[in-house]
Amino acid sequence: MRNKFILNFTPTGLIPTKEMTSHVPLLPEEIIKQALEMAELGANIVHLHAREIDTELPTYKKDIYAEIISGIRGKNRDLVLSVSTSGRHFHEFEKRSEVLELDGELKPDFGSLTLSSLNFNKQVSINSPQMIKDLAQKMLREKIKPEMEIFDLGMINYAKYLIRKAFIHPPYYFNIILGNIACAQADILSLGFMIRELPEGSIWSVGGVGDSQLRMNVMSLLAGGGVRVGLEDNIWYDEERTRLATNRDQVERILAIARALGLTPYTHKEAREVLGVQ
Repeated sequence: MRNKFILNFTPTGLIPTKEMTSHVPLLPEEIIKQALEMAELGANIVHLHAREIDTELPTYKKDIYAEIISGIRGKNRDLVLSVSTSGRHFHEFEKRSEVLELDGELKPDFGSLTLSSLNFNKQVSINSPQMIKDLAQKMLREKIKPEMEIFDLGMINYAKYLIRKAFIHPPYYFNIILGNIACAQADILSLGFMIRELPEGSIWSVGGVGDSQLRMNVMSLLAGGGVRVGLEDNIWYDEERTRLATNRDQVERILAIARALGLTPYTHKEAREVLGVQ
């Protein structure tokens, strides 16, 4: 479908706290509300992270994810939902994959799959080859598609290895995330190299870490891709960091730019069709 794109909304993430910005949704009811509001604007995927109710720290627990998914699907059954299996806080396969055990109406459409270990500013995300394969196999068994997160060229090569080994089946969906301190940087050359190396027929969105978010979103739209946008990656509205953003600020701004380029997000049903989710 020409002139359509994926708008992957990332409301929460692992890092933002209420002390950093009062705008970040952390409790299930906050995440549900913002997910539904951004879906009304045009978001067609929501990339979910859950927090403990009492401490607001990141959690792997499927019952909290279940509450969020139930709240969203009670109002919108077509919005594509992806859950995190991040290795930044939890390293055991049983914890990281627990959310993939949700079934029935609570089964997520996607699970995140970071394709290598990497260093963030103050943290390591540990993703051993065996862990990646184990998560990919569990997603395959549970009929949950992998939302492949790639920060560098080598991660694309590893995706191709997983495809050859039949751990991952088409259609393939990638989030290209640029600007992390120890990975590919947020510039047009890095983005072009990574797009060129994607497996044939891939669907992809681009996000930027911190100040680079808007620029990478726009570059992706110009290159024919989708966007990953939200407070998970950047809490500021401007590069000078004079104004804290809301999720609505970020989504409305990129939608205005997309409209000026003659682009519109896929409807929720169209996104499900393009991404191959039932």
